[in-house]
Amino acid sequence: MENTLHEKVSKDVLLKAYNHMMLAKAMADIYEENRNICKYVHSTSRGHEAIQLATAYQLKKEDWVSPYYRDESLLLGLGYEPYELMLQLLAKADDPFSGGRSYYSHPSSRDDNKPKMIHQSSATGMQTIPTTGVAQGIQYIQEFKLQNFENNPVVVCSLGDNSVTEGEVSEALQFAALHQLPIIFLVQDNEWGISVTKEEARTCDAYDFVAGFAGLSRMRVDGTDFAESYEIMKKAVDFVRSERKPLVVCAKTVLIGHHTSGVRREFYRNEEDLARHREKDPGEILRKQLLHSGVDQEILTQITKKNRLEAEQAFEKARNAEDPKPETVTQHIFAPTPVTEEVGIREPQNGEKIVMVDAAIHAIQELMWKHPEALLYGQDVGERIGGVFRETVTLGKKFGNKRVFNTAIQEAYIIGSTAGMSAVGLKPIVEVQFADYIYPGINQLITEISKSNYLSNGKYPVSNIIRVPIGAYGGGGPYHSGSVESILANIKGIKIAYPSNAADFKGLLKAAYYDPNPVIMLEHKGLYWSKVPGTEDAKTIEPAEDYILPFGKGNVIIEADPEAVSKGRSLVIVTYGMGVYWAKEAARNFQGNIEVIDLRTLIPLDEELVFERVKKHGKCIVVTEEQLNNSFAEAFAHRISKNCFRYLDAPVEAMGALDLPAVPINLVLEKEMLPNAEKLTRKIEEILKH
Repeated sequence: MENTLHEKVSKDVLLKAYNHMMLAKAMADIYEENRNICKYVHSTSRGHEAIQLATAYQLKKEDWVSPYYRDESLLLGLGYEPYELMLQLLAKADDPFSGGRSYYSHPSSRDDNKPKMIHQSSATGMQTIPTTGVAQGIQYIQEFKLQNFENNPVVVCSLGDNSVTEGEVSEALQFAALHQLPIIFLVQDNEWGISVTKEEARTCDAYDFVAGFAGLSRMRVDGTDFAESYEIMKKAVDFVRSERKPLVVCAKTVLIGHHTSGVRREFYRNEEDLARHREKDPGEILRKQLLHSGVDQEILTQITKKNRLEAEQAFEKARNAEDPKPETVTQHIFAPTPVTEEVGIREPQNGEKIVMVDAAIHAIQELMWKHPEALLYGQDVGERIGGVFRETVTLGKKFGNKRVFNTAIQEAYIIGSTAGMSAVGLKPIVEVQFADYIYPGINQLITEISKSNYLSNGKYPVSNIIRVPIGAYGGGGPYHSGSVESILANIKGIKIAYPSNAADFKGLLKAAYYDPNPVIMLEHKGLYWSKVPGTEDAKTIEPAEDYILPFGKGNVIIEADPEAVSKGRSLVIVTYGMGVYWAKEAARNFQGNIEVIDLRTLIPLDEELVFERVKKHGKCIVVTEEQLNNSFAEAFAHRISKNCFRYLDAPVEAMGALDLPAVPINLVLEKEMLPNAEKLTRKIEEILKH
């Protein structure tokens, strides 16, 4: 696109912008003057005001925008009052964005009369993936006519130029260009990345960097000149609103304020650099333009005074506002789920047994027929092969390539985009091909997805299902056999299922669909088809379509004889996934002495059931396939010990794989590393001697 100017900006708009710039300046000055009160880290928009206001003035209530931490002027331009922003600055209870939980200029909003904003994190550049997910979701909604809009929605993602070097930004740009999504990536380039200069950080600016993404239009603009910025952003927004194609706008800005209140400009910038930036102060440039156009100096002086007074009054009011009550700290970890009880028919009469992989396929198929907002994507899940384990086979053919489709090798995008998709009302079901490859997506899972509900004060729970084939068998080797549940279980704000049979799989997947929170389904590859000896019981009669199994409900699959319990000769094994089958096989060597609990979900965890049964038996082994040290199983064994200490006849044991960096490919070595029924039998014998 050519970025030539064809229209003049009205004097009213110029005065509106000057008013907002003086307000932003007054706010920044007040924060600096009251450093002892403004104790929480914050950044201001000084030097970036023109491009931010020019952007805000173009947006409508149907649009979505993701500001970044220096975008307070954008928020002012959208209609937020200084008092509202200052409530977040001072982490007050009535902070409209996070309830006192997040930093200044980290907004989230569902205001019906303003553009919507999903949760904003501080991880630079990471917002590009969830925000591109919003654009992906809007394209899907319009494709299937799930919602009518007065105006075609436009999505704006704001970011700094130094963050463009992040790999996850490239994943977002790639997806937006490939799928022609209605999004503007607004890159604000002030030449600094904290103390890192542009010469140290990048070979070129964002404008030149994105040239290689075919189908991605781009524009340059002097982001310190409001009139030019307004014209360019009007063209940009009009282009995306009408053409429904992606665009990058590279705005040259200056940094007049500090990087943050804690990392101050005098730490790393010299006077020559600061003077060069101050010469391009957007407020001063606009003031000169207004004077040149005939606006009286006294009018501009009064605007400055009025905004200083308004900012002072807002600051005093915010300073005296109440802090959050301590008891609110645990609110909004999860959104309430409607699925709390087991419902439906688990074993229909005359039902046929199915393998676990078919349980998943059938569950997703039933959900997608019923819910047009459901869609499935990931690597190789499309019609050609239906997943490398055939775990999505037939779905692509039945639902078409707009609802079931392949992605590039982009685990971060696959996972992170679900935050944006969920925000616009869709239910994405996505897949990471192997558990070993989830690591590139961990950043999005932790930074964006897990924190979204909590830091948006309940406005944006991320409703998704992330399918992850997991576990070792048959020589899969070091990059196709890993277990990752301990890493995932340490992420607060997500739920984790780990089913061991087809009926549980189908019931839990249905529960995951109706749960408004992020859910990871860990699916053991060795149980998919019951090809591993001893796993025939993973096949079950297929539950009816209405069957739903809630999370957090463990299952006693083998009970010990009452006589063995009464004589203190019993033991309970707590496990999940493949561990269920090692436990069942080992239990055959101790007729009547062993109880086995299948946890079924790891978060939430049925601690009540486990504690009750351990107190009854007095002896317990927690079995996992993971390497043992510092594992989920070892931590749970500690909690069992703490809560059941007075009832124990022996220490609670945990048993898992050897503490090796990876699963070796050689079958002899793999067997030596992993737990199995034989090893578990020896451990049981040892404990029963107590």
